[in-house]
Formats: sequence, C-alpha cells, structure tokens
Amino acid sequence: MALNILSSDGDGFRLHPVAPRLAPMFGFALLTVSCALASFAFACATPFAAFAVVAAAMLPLRPALLVVTGAWLVNQTIGFSALHYPIDGSSIAWGFVIGAAALLATVVASGVLRMLPQGRAPLMLAIALFAAYAAYELALFAATPFLGGEGAFTAAIVTRIGLTSAAWLAGLVAVCEVVRLFGPFGREGAMSA
Repeated sequence: MALNILSSDGDGFRLHPVAPRLAPMFGFALLTVSCALASFAFACATPFAAFAVVAAAMLPLRPALLVVTGAWLVNQTIGFSALHYPIDGSSIAWGFVIGAAALLATVVASGVLRMLPQGRAPLMLAIALFAAYAAYELALFAATPFLGGEGAFTAAIVTRIGLTSAAWLAGLVAVCEVVRLFGPFGREGAMSA
C-alpha cells in the first residue's frame, strides 16, 4: 500500500495529514507533543532537524517557523523547569543557539523541499532531513568557540543524534499517515465538511 499522505496535490507540500486550513494547528500540536516526549527522553538531543522537515513538508515557511519555535519553547520550558537545567549564562545562551539552529534547519528543509521534484517523497524527505540536520549541527558547532562544548561533536554522537532524527522523522510521518487515514479531521473528512 502506497502512502497517499506523501503524494503531492500540486501545492508544493509533501505531507497532507489534515485539511490545509487545519495544517498549522495540527503541525503545532504534533510537534509540541513530540517535542515534550523527546525532551523527557533525550534532554539535550531533541530531534529538531526532524521537526523542521515535518513542519516544512506540511506548511509554508512562515507557519513552519512558528511551529518549530513553539516546539523549541516547549523544549526549553521542560529543560529549565522539569529537567532542572542550570540557570546560568551558558545554558541560556545554548538554549537560544539551539532555537536559532532549529529555525535555520527549518529554512533549509523548506528550501530543499521546494527545489526537489515532487515524486519519490520518502527520498525527498530523507534528503531534506540530511540537509536540515547538517545545517542544524553546523550552527551548533559554530557556537562552540564562544560557548564551549566541542566534545559533543564527535562522529559517534553526531551520528547517533542523526539516526535518532531519522527515526523521529519516520515516526512523525507515520503519525501523519494514521491521522490522515483514521482521524476525524483527516484530509477527506475535513475537505468535505
């Protein structure tokens, strides 16, 4: 069975779990809940590149940036309140760098998805993830001369986080497909309402 969620309707977007008018709210709910789960499970290794690709595949750039910002705010709130990140200049600065890197990853994912052909959507999402993850990691690495933390950029760590992002992307796409197929606000039901 082919995933219809990954087909294009000529609008340039790769994911269509709900009607277009509901996509920003659905994207916000999906990514903030996912970010909360990832924040508790992985703390500092939240898969923002995967979130950026999902947002860019579902939404125009501006709403995608807002949705990713919402996910980042959830991550930071959980980090500083529930996970007790230290409240010091370095931690706060890293928080903002992570937010900026997540937004950069969203811009890169959006650009890549708009440039790539509409066919073979799973491959195109994988390419977008690779580009978004590279941009995300490079932005974080660029902050290390000022904030420290070079040790977090070993090949093993970067690879592990990249594979985690790929798994999250696959999971988020699967959730979108389930919502499209069975959800009360799925594409077909919402469009006929």
